[in-house]
Amino acid sequence: MVQQTEQKTRRARAYNWGLSKNLDVPSDPLQIRLDFHNEVVVMTTFEKKTGSTTGSTKVVSAMDVAHALARELSYGTGLLPANTLWWSNTKEGPVFALWEGPRVRKLALQEHANQPPKRFTIPLPGLVFLCMPGKVPWVYAMKKRPTKLTDIVYRAPFCNVFENGRICQGSHKFPKAPAEVPESFLRSFFSPTADLRNRSAQFEQNIVHLWEFLEGKKTYPLDDLVKHGRLKDLEQMDMKGI
Repeated sequence: MVQQTEQKTRRARAYNWGLSKNLDVPSDPLQIRLDFHNEVVVMTTFEKKTGSTTGSTKVVSAMDVAHALARELSYGTGLLPANTLWWSNTKEGPVFALWEGPRVRKLALQEHANQPPKRFTIPLPGLVFLCMPGKVPWVYAMKKRPTKLTDIVYRAPFCNVFENGRICQGSHKFPKAPAEVPESFLRSFFSPTADLRNRSAQFEQNIVHLWEFLEGKKTYPLDDLVKHGRLKDLEQMDMKGI
């Protein structure tokens, strides 16, 4: 019994700390306590009345607690890359949506490990990259620079891109600076070993055949793009990796 009493006393002392008695500092009474359980958050509010302290409890939303604490925070985006469409702060970290206008680019296709890559000089549509510092990006195509969230987004006409737009990194290392990601991707070595389907209306089974068709041309055939969704789908997308 004595041992149990000592343990309770030690636990009670853990909640009591203070400054030296020699300092003329008033006590700082407890006002609110938050208890985080597996399913709920319980807030206890303490009020001192006529020499005694009473407490009342209620269940609160974890989001409300986060918002209340975040009121004391202030932060900015800093300087954004020149072609930033939007910036958002997600659970996975900050996301930069970057626009790359349509232009003729040089692409490299590494078909065999011990041979030089096959080079293409082809026109590309406008591209939207979703970039997170130091992480694998997403890429999509658009017929023009977007002006509203209902604008249609298309599948990017590249190898090494998953169905959801996430880029297959392979051995390529992307830079930490979001502004450098689009150029890093376009200068990387693509490979024809992954899924190459459903990113060209004319060459449905193999996007490389579209590259061969576009070789030497000046403009991209926008009617060949395959619909993915709308811009709002990207803006609201869960940025967790696959």
